[in-house]
Amino acid sequence: MLKSVLPIAVIAALTASCALASADTAANKTSPPQGAKAMTESKVVKTDEEWQKELPPETYQVTRKKGTERAFSGKYWDCHTPGVYRCACCGAELFDSDTKFNSGTGWPSFYQPAKKESVETDTDSTFGMSRTEVVCKHCGAHLGHVFDDGPKPTGLRYCINSAALKLEEKK
Repeated sequence: MLKSVLPIAVIAALTASCALASADTAANKTSPPQGAKAMTESKVVKTDEEWQKELPPETYQVTRKKGTERAFSGKYWDCHTPGVYRCACCGAELFDSDTKFNSGTGWPSFYQPAKKESVETDTDSTFGMSRTEVVCKHCGAHLGHVFDDGPKPTGLRYCINSAALKLEEKK
């Protein structure tokens, strides 16, 4: 008799457990965000087509296709306006004008990000060389590269494309 009751008890327990889990999931269910933009753990997720529709052609080419603008051609390479440089794709705070310096390279250069968690780095082995790529942690936009030839206090030079940035002037 015990042998025949045990499988029934196990099935009943599993059924009850599944029913509770299902009710809990339904009670706590949130619908996905509406529109083109979706957030996943503070990440902006869009299709390539959505980015292409929303961004100016140069910004799209630089940030989504890992392009580079020509030296001395971007609007921020020689900009001295105080403010916060934000990601041109998602608006995340990336760099502060207080950390900007004239590197002589023709691109905006900073010795550190506004917040360490604002950017991520990855190895870039294109063009037969190894460099450290800088990307926006929130949306994955290609920003530029970081080199170890910058000024004190960090010794770093974040060489960033103007097309990847939007300056929010300090008031």
